[in-house]
Amino acid sequence: MPELCRFFGIIIRMFVEVQASHHTPHFHAYYQEHVAVYGIEPVELLAGSLPKRQQRLVEAWTELHQAELVTDWNRLQTGHKAFPIAPLA
Repeated sequence: MPELCRFFGIIIRMFVEVQASHHTPHFHAYYQEHVAVYGIEPVELLAGSLPKRQQRLVEAWTELHQAELVTDWNRLQTGHKAFPIAPLA
């Protein structure tokens, strides 16, 4: 699963599903032992959980980089490499 970004101990990854469009565009967020899956459009928690602070950080980051996330989702689904996305500073 390609890593797109890291910030404040949070790792953002996106699963490659070449030619399999049976999922809504989403990414996985990891923080310590916690894992959450977030939809991109709209930004929403689909599964799992993160501590409240990390959840807010991921949601803010997603809002800022929504277009880039959609671009990376489309690139990965067509067999191309994802672009890295800037972290929160």
